[in-house]
Amino acid sequence: MIDTHQRRKPQSDRLRSIQPKTMGLSEESLVTAARLSPEEPLPLLVQPAVAGLDLASWLRDHLELAENWLREHGGVLFRGFAIDSVAAFGRFTAAIGSELLEYKERSTPRTRLEGRIYTSTEYPAHQSIAFHNEFSYSLTWPLKIVFCCLRPADQGGETPIADSRQVYRRLEPGIRERFERDGVMYVRNYGGGVDLSWQEAFQTSDRAAVEEYCRQAPMEHEWRGADRLRTRAVRPAVARHPRTGETLWFNQAHLFHLTNLEPAVRQAMLDAFGEEDLPRNTFYGDGAPIAAGDLDAVRDAYAAAAVSFPWQRGDLLLLDNMLVAHGRKPFAGERSIVVAMMEPHHPQS
Repeated sequence: MIDTHQRRKPQSDRLRSIQPKTMGLSEESLVTAARLSPEEPLPLLVQPAVAGLDLASWLRDHLELAENWLREHGGVLFRGFAIDSVAAFGRFTAAIGSELLEYKERSTPRTRLEGRIYTSTEYPAHQSIAFHNEFSYSLTWPLKIVFCCLRPADQGGETPIADSRQVYRRLEPGIRERFERDGVMYVRNYGGGVDLSWQEAFQTSDRAAVEEYCRQAPMEHEWRGADRLRTRAVRPAVARHPRTGETLWFNQAHLFHLTNLEPAVRQAMLDAFGEEDLPRNTFYGDGAPIAAGDLDAVRDAYAAAAVSFPWQRGDLLLLDNMLVAHGRKPFAGERSIVVAMMEPHHPQS
């Protein structure tokens, strides 16, 4: 695949050279917008310029502006708009006007709250969640994802974000080329009491419905005993953004791979299941093992591109799910972040 970054470098340089700017009332009507950090274009911080401004109403009249912000910066943080409930968050998602995705082919536990609004990943508070673009392991993914902070953690719990274009550029050409050529094979073993069951992952107890989903995906599937299922799916590791045309890193090879587990947990899983029956793992698309050092290089690229900020109550973080990856830091105390996935993208349709 041709590295379009080289072809587009002058435009990218122009975007990075834009100086922090605050937009007055006469320019953008009732809001101000500026970089959250002068050193980083991601995310753009948008705040009300007058008290009591209803964000959903404002957004309906300024959708084109919001889309332009999202393409330029990759993420927009709306702060100070008194979004204090799932219902208020739902009004924001409705104002965007994009179809919401149902959370199927799940890889993490979540709870549906209202319509297609969910809790964020329900992993234990002491665990971190690696950077990822939502559903990059699936045939269909959301172009947008939005988070709402109803209650920040007492300590920690940030949602770090990273520009997927930067991650792609930071990787050595040899690593990129192998992934681009072969893609990523995601192997999952459902059942056995660890990780999600196939019923939870596919949101059905009907085997025929799962088989039809796998045929449409497409995804190899194999029933193994009364309640076990193994799936294999080969997906691209690199994608081209449908609107900007930019090349970006877009997969979850490092997150699904065995090396994402802490060493003690990794060994315990190998002892319990053996490598073939691990609940999840990744390989190159041809089935060859992925070198641990290559995945460490991917993690280092994410770390170098990472941007993090403390959540404030009522924050809304709207991300272009292809341009920007996200994760989660460990936290203490209660934390309530809700999420919606928007605008399904079918790259092969």
